[in-house]
Amino acid sequence: MTTQQIPVVVLAGFLGAGKTTLLNHLLRSSRGTRIGVMVNDFGDIGIDAMRIAGQVGSTVSLGNGCLCCAVDASELDEYLEVLTRPESRLDVIVIEASGLAEPQELVRMVLASENERIVYGGLVQVVDAAEFSATRERHPETDRHLTIADLVVVNKTDRVSGAELLAVHETVGGLAGKAVVVGTTHGRIDPELLFDRVAPEGEIEGQMSIEDILYGTEDGDGDPRAHPHAAYETVSLTAAGPLHPRRLMAFLDARPEGLYRIKGFVDFGAADPDNRYAVHAVGRFLRFYPERWPEGEERLTQLVLIGSGVDAAGLRKELAQCEQNGPQDTPDEPSMWGVLRYVQRTEDEPA
Repeated sequence: MTTQQIPVVVLAGFLGAGKTTLLNHLLRSSRGTRIGVMVNDFGDIGIDAMRIAGQVGSTVSLGNGCLCCAVDASELDEYLEVLTRPESRLDVIVIEASGLAEPQELVRMVLASENERIVYGGLVQVVDAAEFSATRERHPETDRHLTIADLVVVNKTDRVSGAELLAVHETVGGLAGKAVVVGTTHGRIDPELLFDRVAPEGEIEGQMSIEDILYGTEDGDGDPRAHPHAAYETVSLTAAGPLHPRRLMAFLDARPEGLYRIKGFVDFGAADPDNRYAVHAVGRFLRFYPERWPEGEERLTQLVLIGSGVDAAGLRKELAQCEQNGPQDTPDEPSMWGVLRYVQRTEDEPA
């Protein structure tokens, strides 16, 4: 099982919430990242090629290395197969759901896919801050959609007062549970919340990209590199000693609100001396991928945690408590069972 799977992000929200604006922002901010877009309901996609193609079954190149296709939900797996072919070299796939789609069904289809080249990248639910109360009245299922979201983007925050925005955040936060809730305008969330951006070959840090020059800002003013992205923090954690699997699973099971993504490698020491474990977590989704230690590489646990309002010092302290404390703390065989529950097995592997 390769760890280089393509994350598939489901982008949902009712009509007018700002899904297409957010998607266009991701495409314009992609830089060297190759994004596959699956659209199953057209809004004002700001891409000439899609306006021309605009038909179910069409797949077009967007010129910046990204691909876009218009699909029917029933064809989801078929087009995932198309977009994940090695020659497409995509880094992430975003599915923009119809404004009246049932996001739970799309998530179920992604999770049930037998395509080994993909991994679930989370459900992003977009909410219109100005119309939130009215939307809940017209669409009572809004509450249910929020309960299954991994990330909630409260969009159009500039259209409500401070008190109204606070009320929306409190309601959304109560419904969304441990999902991360971020506020923004014009759909401008930082792509790093959703996927790892790939720097274009030869790009110099801090220089303007081709996308910056072509598109500028959505508002047409200011420095195109100064988009007011939704706030988030990135915390890098390193442990020199192996981690105890039971304590790490307790840490992951109790991960705090606001922590959206976890990625990196874990050393379990004597519990599995031959392998390191790549970890991928987004929202409530968690998966481990065992792989042989690269020859000559130092055996460290290295994790990157991404979220909003997280306590970096507290997370580092909790991770330190997961380290094994000498020979007397060597994990027994059953201690790995909790980890192995989240290892995806192929058909030819024993259960």
